[in-house]
Amino acid sequence: MRRVVDGYLDHLAVERGLATNTLLSYRRDLRRYVGYLHDRGVDDLDAVTELVVAGFVAALREGDADHPALSASSAARSVVTVRGLHRFAVADGVVSSDAARAVRPPVPPRRLPKAISIADVEALLAAVDGDPTPRGLRDRTLMETLYGTGARISEAVGLVLDDIDVDTATVLLAGKGGKERIVPIGSFALRAVQEYLVRGRPALVAAGRGTPRLFLNSRGGPLSRQSAWTILRAAADRAGLGPVSPHVLRHSFATHLLDGGADVRVVQELLGHASVTTTQVYTLVTVDRLREIYATAHPRALG
Repeated sequence: MRRVVDGYLDHLAVERGLATNTLLSYRRDLRRYVGYLHDRGVDDLDAVTELVVAGFVAALREGDADHPALSASSAARSVVTVRGLHRFAVADGVVSSDAARAVRPPVPPRRLPKAISIADVEALLAAVDGDPTPRGLRDRTLMETLYGTGARISEAVGLVLDDIDVDTATVLLAGKGGKERIVPIGSFALRAVQEYLVRGRPALVAAGRGTPRLFLNSRGGPLSRQSAWTILRAAADRAGLGPVSPHVLRHSFATHLLDGGADVRVVQELLGHASVTTTQVYTLVTVDRLREIYATAHPRALG
């Protein structure tokens, strides 16, 4: 078994070109796997069964005196390593069948999207309001656009002037894979855009060589994603909210729409999700919100 493990690691290093740290992780995973097999009297890969591999997965999650229990994501990495070893052994002719083929890695628990309350969103937007400078007008427009359209940060900073239709109050967003969608833009965001176009953007564009991008930096060039992150982070600090990412605003956009009664299919279109399954995770958030309201408002909710 040692020869097979060493051969597999050499294969990963030479033919796959894995980084040193990645190889160290693989080596640790395989050392634990071989130890697990040895403790059960299995010293030959040909004697490993699917049940044995499944037992190893369970042991990873449970832990023991020498090893702490692993999270689903960490255990999944170890299972991938073990599956790779067995595939290599089959391909190399060491064993006749792959005992790990049908053993699936643990599925990490689905993390619900984070969303901030409407009051927190208003505090965030208030933190970028009242600054009449070109950069201040830009920052307010950026924040209003992110929350008002549910755009990804890359979609927002990628906007060009022609993507905003003031007459129809819509914006054209270019999503993943170049897939475009037209979404409404709220009156607050639209007023911010109009004010920025008249009083803010001309001063910024004058500092550069000219670009059709909507959001510009102080040198007149396109605003980067990193700069947009910095703007949001600074506003969140001023509002006393702690860390708030652009994706949190997107999650809040979706959650607040659903809380307000929007159909999940409509929210799917607004977010640009290819499948409604992706959008339905937000309904879990709103169910938690409904449960919270019920528990505090209904006289017979709590014993």
